[in-house]
Amino acid sequence: MGQKNEEWPAIGIDLGTSYSCVGIWQHGQIEIIANDQNSRTTPSCVAFTNTHRLIGEAAENQSRTNHANTIFDAKRLIGRRFNDEMVQKDMKLWPFKVVSGLDFGKDDEKPLVVVTYKGEEKEFTAEEISAMVLMKMKDTAETYLNMSVANAVVTVPAYFNDSQRQATKDAGVIAGLNVLRIINEPTAAAIAYGFDKKISDHGSSKKSVLVFDLGGGTFDVSLVSIEKEVFEVKAVGGDAHLGGVDFDNRMVNYFVEEFKRKHDKDLRDNPRALGRLRAACEKAKRTLSITTQTSIEIDCLYGIIDFSSSISRARFDNLNVDLFQKCIAIVEGCLSDAHVKKTDVTDILLVGGSTRIPAVQQLLQKFFDGKELCKGINPDEAVAYGAAVHAGILCGRNTDENLTLVDVVPLSLGVEMGSGDMSVVIPRNTTVPTRQERIYGTLHTTEDCLASVLKIHVYEGEKNTAQDNNKLGVFELSGISPVGGASSLIQVVFEIDIHGILNVSAEDMSTGNRSEIKTINRSRLTKTEIDRMTNEAEGYMAQDKKYSLMVKAKNTLEEYANKMWGRITNCRLKVSGNGKKAIMEAVKKILDWLSENPDQLLDITYYEGKLEELEQLCNSFISMM
Repeated sequence: MGQKNEEWPAIGIDLGTSYSCVGIWQHGQIEIIANDQNSRTTPSCVAFTNTHRLIGEAAENQSRTNHANTIFDAKRLIGRRFNDEMVQKDMKLWPFKVVSGLDFGKDDEKPLVVVTYKGEEKEFTAEEISAMVLMKMKDTAETYLNMSVANAVVTVPAYFNDSQRQATKDAGVIAGLNVLRIINEPTAAAIAYGFDKKISDHGSSKKSVLVFDLGGGTFDVSLVSIEKEVFEVKAVGGDAHLGGVDFDNRMVNYFVEEFKRKHDKDLRDNPRALGRLRAACEKAKRTLSITTQTSIEIDCLYGIIDFSSSISRARFDNLNVDLFQKCIAIVEGCLSDAHVKKTDVTDILLVGGSTRIPAVQQLLQKFFDGKELCKGINPDEAVAYGAAVHAGILCGRNTDENLTLVDVVPLSLGVEMGSGDMSVVIPRNTTVPTRQERIYGTLHTTEDCLASVLKIHVYEGEKNTAQDNNKLGVFELSGISPVGGASSLIQVVFEIDIHGILNVSAEDMSTGNRSEIKTINRSRLTKTEIDRMTNEAEGYMAQDKKYSLMVKAKNTLEEYANKMWGRITNCRLKVSGNGKKAIMEAVKKILDWLSENPDQLLDITYYEGKLEELEQLCNSFISMM
């Protein structure tokens, strides 16, 4: 437990696909905070049962018996549409159910996770599940600090699009956090590296650091220039849907096909079996990072059919070689965008648990002509470490440090022209915050002009044709000039704030009519929805605390009853037969009831009342002893 501090702290949170981590800057150093299981990383996993909700290790540990109600990989859903190709692909391998929310129209159906909680079917957005993980990290920090925490810096993959950034910030609000800043994960890792090494104090005063961040579900690479306290991102690249989960899935599919050949049974039809196989594959992947071969043995995987097999590191590498090579191609593209030769890179920083895979390290080192990789910083904690540094500076608790952070836009942003092409307003790798203006005369169609309403379609991506890129949304500018001898001139303004979140406005220059929208993604949660989810999140937290207190009260009663039973049966003092018999009967009655009802929980007052009765009955006996 940390010492109570009168100042209001700000924490740094790495909200990961597989694991999350929280840190804080205090007493002149960064502390990565261990959770209630004394682990410095927490599974980004939430489970629902007939009696209560579980988050973290507790959720993960019961997943094999409650697969349909144990949610993971929420980061792969957040900010995406239900009909997203990646969502549809992942759904085939998830043991839990995902359905479409129809509130936003055909093109903006929101994915919803369906679970059974306390006997009732519930639907949750990815933002709500992520908020539950964030609340766990918030609670972990508050327990350590012995005080409330409100402010946080939360990290996202550098290649997260606008919708995903918006959704992550919404998750923070639902969790009761004031999100001071959304920063990119590789940038946070670079801050951790620069802060830890104090590179401006020795050697070259300037470093060109390539951050290779391969985590559980996302891959990012950033080229960061570090000079004294200035961290300037030169270029980013990545894939928001590439990571350890994909490597696991390749192994899962490999063993699914093997099982089908041997037993003519398809494990994809059995979510429980698929979940158990996935857990075994993840464990095998980790083992293959330290040995060249491992085995998988699962009793009663499908009905009464046991499954036993083995896999070598070479086979695992072969299953994923195209994904590994894709990572290297993205590194090459990032260097090209930054106009930096690979020989000019001074440091190669490994971040994320998947960078422990030997084949990944070998390919990366080969690309850089044998240059040593930086492994001195903990790959699981680096992002939270950097976020905690930035949080400490933003909340003004460390005024002696002066960190300047210059980040960039990961994807080009623009509008669809009347021809169907995409006109770029903000090119990728533009420094943020930024404000860019463009004037157009051919954005609208004849139908728009006749209706005096212009629909402006906003996209992100690098393809020439708008439809080949990711559509962020559409908004309307009404009262435009009617079609005539000349088209209306429309001024479009794109603004990106310090969180990397987009704001778009448009104005008809001939009429002065203007339209502005803070979020162009129609599937984003409204303020009313966020308020509702925030209230529900507080309700779930209250239920969790009540459940914990009930369990504690029950355990206290059971512990006391067992203690008294042992003391009475082992006592050699001569005690009145009837008195001893009455005490033993009372204690035995309590122990028998607890044994016969292991899963039943009653109100705290019941256990406290029974404990008080038992204590009064046993006090005379205790005084004699």
